[in-house]
Amino acid sequence: MSSFWSAWIIVITLGTLIALMILLRWNMTNYTGIEEGEPMGHTFDGIEELNNPLPKWWTILYWLCFAWGFIYLALYPGLGNYKGLLGWTSSNQGVLSLEESRLAVEKARAEGMNVQYDRERMHADDKYGPIFQQYASLSIEDIAKEPEAVKIGQRLFLQNCAQCHGSDARGSQGFPNLTDGVFNWGGEPHQIFTTIMQGRNAVMAPWVDALGEQGVVEVATYVLSLNGRNVDRDAARAGEQQFAICSACHGADGKGNTALGAPDLTNNVWLYGGSQKAVEDTIRHGRNGVMPSWEHILGEDKVKILAGYVLSLNAE
Repeated sequence: MSSFWSAWIIVITLGTLIALMILLRWNMTNYTGIEEGEPMGHTFDGIEELNNPLPKWWTILYWLCFAWGFIYLALYPGLGNYKGLLGWTSSNQGVLSLEESRLAVEKARAEGMNVQYDRERMHADDKYGPIFQQYASLSIEDIAKEPEAVKIGQRLFLQNCAQCHGSDARGSQGFPNLTDGVFNWGGEPHQIFTTIMQGRNAVMAPWVDALGEQGVVEVATYVLSLNGRNVDRDAARAGEQQFAICSACHGADGKGNTALGAPDLTNNVWLYGGSQKAVEDTIRHGRNGVMPSWEHILGEDKVKILAGYVLSLNAE
């Protein structure tokens, strides 16, 4: 915040408090020339106004509020760029990456800063860390069968994964359904763990320059035929001849490659839509999907429990 706006906030805040104090003090003094308890000469609906002072409990409460206001503003940040006597802050401000956040936490601890978010995280780690360690000592398969561990994994999922995959884990366009047993990078427990831990970068190259517009339509038609769709047979045969450029990733039979994250094109599961137009768009323009790494956000114990939860969603 610039010095000007900092000064502006300080003047407005303190000026308002002082003005209210003056107003209260003014209202505590009888300037009317009429004795206390005497009529003011105003009546409304049969009710006569008397010259009575403000109730003492009311004025005392106001003065206490003013005192607390000044004490609070002195101890905590709130007056422009003023940091407060306690050095308290809600969180490490201005961080734009996990690395910057880590460095900010280390700096705050080294300088003895009172960062509320860091304190709450440390408290949570001390309280819940042993619970996570207890369940993380199990195998992922056993975690998926342990009701309490699955509940913990569900909470972790809702807090960190539901934004993309949905609260029911069924995903949406561009975000995989985690309940259908289809995993482009493999659905084995260790593969799910690795996906969450390290993240994934899925790249489908655009092929319109290599295939041409007609070729895009033909390859899309052939891919749809692999899923039992009723398509133009001539276009599908032409697309099959050109599918060789796709087989390097998806395999000659179109069943994909988990090592590359290349999806199975024969199971009628479509991440970006399975209509003729959607498949053509995927081939024409390519796709770029990113699954972030959660290793440095959640840590290995929580990721393992989360992997167990995802595995439980696909239990038979």
